[in-house]
Amino acid sequence: MSFIEEIKERARKNKKTIVLPESEDRRIYEAAAKVLDQGIANVIIIGKDQVIRKKSTGFDISGATLIDPEKFDRLAEYIGKLVEIRKNKGMTAEMAQEILLTDYTTFGVMMVKMGDADGMVSGACHSSANTLRPCLQILKTAPGTKLVSAFFLMIVPNSSFGAKGTFVFGDCGLNQSPSSEELAAIAESSARSFELLTGKEAKIAMLSHSTKGSAKHEDIDKVTRAVQIAHEQYPDLKIDGELQLDAAIVPEVAAFKASGSPVAGKANVLIFPDLDAGNIGYKLVERLGGAEAYGPLTQGIAAPVNDLSRGCNADDIVGVVAITAVQAAAQDWGE
Repeated sequence: MSFIEEIKERARKNKKTIVLPESEDRRIYEAAAKVLDQGIANVIIIGKDQVIRKKSTGFDISGATLIDPEKFDRLAEYIGKLVEIRKNKGMTAEMAQEILLTDYTTFGVMMVKMGDADGMVSGACHSSANTLRPCLQILKTAPGTKLVSAFFLMIVPNSSFGAKGTFVFGDCGLNQSPSSEELAAIAESSARSFELLTGKEAKIAMLSHSTKGSAKHEDIDKVTRAVQIAHEQYPDLKIDGELQLDAAIVPEVAAFKASGSPVAGKANVLIFPDLDAGNIGYKLVERLGGAEAYGPLTQGIAAPVNDLSRGCNADDIVGVVAITAVQAAAQDWGE
């Protein structure tokens, strides 16, 4: 059984309700049909009846719950709650109603906030900012969170690196130029996400163009300082750096470049020094290495809401729905 199939099986055992707000995109219906057919999650699709009928042609979504915000019987309750949450920002009932009737992403986030859904998946045809902004405004951050960040779950075929080809890459979708303190927080969150999803111990490499002082630059200093902070604040984590990518994952290279490192040559969580490196890195592995890339998945928000790459296909969406369901189930158990 492949790793993503294991995730789907975990989702089936504790079925959650996931809302999909992008009813204008046919990929959503193809994915929803597969999710329902495979029993991965309950599905809510938000949209106008005529749009859903037109766009869903050819896909069996009869098991989904379809919600048109204009006809929603709890709309007044949602409006009141959104005003309560955003009143300090000048939100009025009229403004809240307009937002909820026209911005289905915000409506989906409110469904999670109000307990009508366990998680949301969006971003197939919206930017990450459009997906994540209402999450931060409405759901807020999880208790104890220092930084909201984004990671990709990468599954590389026929690979002995990482956890038999499975990695977490962070941050590949949200924080542009993280400080040393922020890199340490991203490393901690990414390690917890890896362990939740794989059940294996995280081995975290803080990546750079240098390994253990082989080059000198202030960008390298930022990474080495992040490692120091992580050791101080998260002493239970197995983390090392700065490491070049080959030293992080290839045992033979690690033996030469970083002998004695507890992580080098065995890393399964890769923390990139900035968003440029992370975003380029995951796309190289996906497009040239044939990897499955699920994300960007968020960490640090109070409820599971995950973004999608706008280049995703239906199977990518199915995978992210399954991951979101597993994250939601973990919250039930306080993991």
